[in-house]
Amino acid sequence: MEPHPILKRWAVLLPVIAVFIWSLNIAVTRYVTEFISPVSISFYRWLVAFIVLTPFMLPQLHKNRALIARHWKQLAVLAAFGMVLYQGLSYSAAHYTTATNMGIINAFIPVFTILVSIFILKEWPNRFAVAGCCISFFGLMLVIAKGQWANLLSLGGHAGDAIMLAAVFFYAFYGVFLKKWQLQIPLFISAYVQIFFALLYHVPFVLYFGLDAVNAQNAASVLYAGLFPSLAAPLLWMLAVQYLGPNRTSIFMNLMPIVTAVIAYYWLSEQWTVYHSAGTALAILGVLLAQKKISALPQLKKI
Repeated sequence: MEPHPILKRWAVLLPVIAVFIWSLNIAVTRYVTEFISPVSISFYRWLVAFIVLTPFMLPQLHKNRALIARHWKQLAVLAAFGMVLYQGLSYSAAHYTTATNMGIINAFIPVFTILVSIFILKEWPNRFAVAGCCISFFGLMLVIAKGQWANLLSLGGHAGDAIMLAAVFFYAFYGVFLKKWQLQIPLFISAYVQIFFALLYHVPFVLYFGLDAVNAQNAASVLYAGLFPSLAAPLLWMLAVQYLGPNRTSIFMNLMPIVTAVIAYYWLSEQWTVYHSAGTALAILGVLLAQKKISALPQLKKI
């Protein structure tokens, strides 16, 4: 059924709110580094989401048990890349770099996805994608170098950016595997099973590193991470795709570096510099160019 015109008009707010939630989570990730370890907040985040979803998902699990049994291995792989490697490394990166840099690097997920698709899907990029990747990479290096190319030669000064790059690289695998397998599983059932595997993957790390207690200083951050970026934002994004379409919705992801930088500026007192502006502009330009399709050659009319 076609959505009501008023609802369709306001649907543009859905991806905007989702991007704001994810951007705020990057700032929360940076803020909470002094109060809880990366392993602890990562574990608690998925534990909160799992507890909230369980009452609603248990009947659905029983109903779809045969479907889950056929695809549990794929769901386990998706959980490893999307929920453990990406999120866990992001929490680690926050100890060594700024939320502003994390937001900008996060914008390179589409570019890394193109690169990973070459090896897994055997999809070779067109000339626009190649040019877009080069432009985005130049912008990324500009941000990491802080506008001074000589800074790239300094050893140990880019640990947080390097960790965040690894996180984004692993998330690209998540997206490519989703495309490769195209699992016909309801979204929240898929998410719930992945969260279950994510908690299992955390157990060895929790046993080795220990688990920080939830207290007055970190409880709000833990609850926010478990409820909003894990549950609310994906739901809003899914509704946006339904009303606006996947292509129009994906464009809003380019707002994340800017929204993150604004939040970090006012909340964390991080500075937004000329090289951040230039790097973000190049990143967005590169991503938009990489998504451009080559038009088919016009057919000659038969006489």
